[in-house]
Amino acid sequence: MNVLIAGAGPTGLTLGIELARRGIPVRVIDKATEYFDGSRGDGLQPRTLEVFEDLGVLDEVLRQGISMPPMKIHLSGQLVGERRMADPVEPTPAIPYPNALMLGQSRTEAILRDKLAEYGVQVELDTALVGFTQTEETVTAELSTGETVEADYLVGADGGRSFVRKHLGIAFEGTTDESIRMLLGDVSADGLDHQSGYWFAAADNPMAGIALTPLSGGDQFQFGAPLDSDDADTSLEGLQALVDKYAGPGVAKLRNLTWSTVWRPNVRLAERFRVGRVFIAGDAAHVHPPTGGQGLNTGVQDAYNLGWKLADGREEVLATYETERRTNAARVLGISEDLMQKHVDGDESAMDRGENTRQLDVSYRNPADTRPLVSGDRAPDAPLVDAAGNKTRLFELFRGPHETLIRFSPTTPPTHPHTVDIGTAYHSPDAVAAYCAHSGDEILIRPDGYLA
Repeated sequence: MNVLIAGAGPTGLTLGIELARRGIPVRVIDKATEYFDGSRGDGLQPRTLEVFEDLGVLDEVLRQGISMPPMKIHLSGQLVGERRMADPVEPTPAIPYPNALMLGQSRTEAILRDKLAEYGVQVELDTALVGFTQTEETVTAELSTGETVEADYLVGADGGRSFVRKHLGIAFEGTTDESIRMLLGDVSADGLDHQSGYWFAAADNPMAGIALTPLSGGDQFQFGAPLDSDDADTSLEGLQALVDKYAGPGVAKLRNLTWSTVWRPNVRLAERFRVGRVFIAGDAAHVHPPTGGQGLNTGVQDAYNLGWKLADGREEVLATYETERRTNAARVLGISEDLMQKHVDGDESAMDRGENTRQLDVSYRNPADTRPLVSGDRAPDAPLVDAAGNKTRLFELFRGPHETLIRFSPTTPPTHPHTVDIGTAYHSPDAVAAYCAHSGDEILIRPDGYLA
């Protein structure tokens, strides 16, 4: 089997790693002539950090990332207080990474590319998908290089303007609000402490202002400011004029602008995530406003869900991808859209990111089942001690492309190749407590860390 992935953003790269580590031949192509160099999706949610641990990139992500900083609120030139989008949460045995991490998207992509390269797969830049056809057995893709590729499956991870989605004729339902426009960019700012974020606004309109959020790996901030006119000056001078307007002249001197763009609220969900042997994932399937920091994270988890299912190859397994991920995307879009509307309405609670933005509550369970922990829920972590007294964790035993069988006080030898026997080979009161609500003495954990 072989798979062709169109798009080398976080979604395409995650899927490439998922397939390559299972020994499945994969190609990752991208129409861009050079790698993206900007922060864009800079918030990594707790569930994504768990995915990255499984993929073997978490240590590097943690090394390069920073915790979500406090925001210093300045109104009409006066510091009126500090605020966090989310209060820090202490780790627990079940949730080892409870807090979001800030890391610019280009840095996340570089880490994922390096991991993909360890499996011998290089991203093919300046290589666009220009056409494809499919039969019941194969997909035939035409590339801009003139090459024709035969693949068992094609995955479009090629962004909101997805060629794959359009070529399939899949409706992209939703809205683009042209009345709201924002200038985003990555820029250095002399005069500001890089350990903090900043919100500058007028006292009589505190929700209409500019945000400067520190980025890791240097002295740059991600800049976000509303645009009042149709003419958008994305230059350094244009950004400086907005800082002077909202913060006051001389407060911050901008320099080293490396990326800027004009953003419009775009909330859309694809009608389908699959046609035959062709799938879509990430922004190709759903686009989010930045409120809540959900877009990149949802795409990564699309890929994490799809990878093992493509490797499995059975139709009854592949059929669950659209059911599970489209339902989740619709839910997450609702969270992001609600936060965006609060911001538009001037509701200060828009700055607070709740529990539901961490994506730890993503579940593929039957909605009618209300038990605390059932098939389809995320499998919690827990510390373990083996018979020799060595300490480990469930997540370490889950790690890898395999499924895992947990047994409580087993009385027969294990027959599953990846078995965790609680009560004999391993001891863990935390694991027993975390899983005790599940009926039965055995629990099967899917390769993506959800109860099967």
